[in-house]
Amino acid sequence: MIDEMSPTPFYVQLADLLAKQIEEGKLKPRHPIPSESYLQQEYNVSRGTVRAAIRLLRDRGMVATFTGRGTYVTEQKS
Repeated sequence: MIDEMSPTPFYVQLADLLAKQIEEGKLKPRHPIPSESYLQQEYNVSRGTVRAAIRLLRDRGMVATFTGRGTYVTEQKS
């Protein structure tokens, strides 16, 4: 969960949580990540926080976003 007392920004915490789920295989390659609205409700964060977290995951090469189709987990290099 998101630690509200942590000095780490919420979007970084959320990105790290999602990255861990990808690494553990809970979010599988070539499958979509949960929707923005689901992530907002699940982690009690704003839409901006969710979008920043997804942007960070994209920068890390863990997900790819396709206009009109959503954001999908990429194949992870071993």
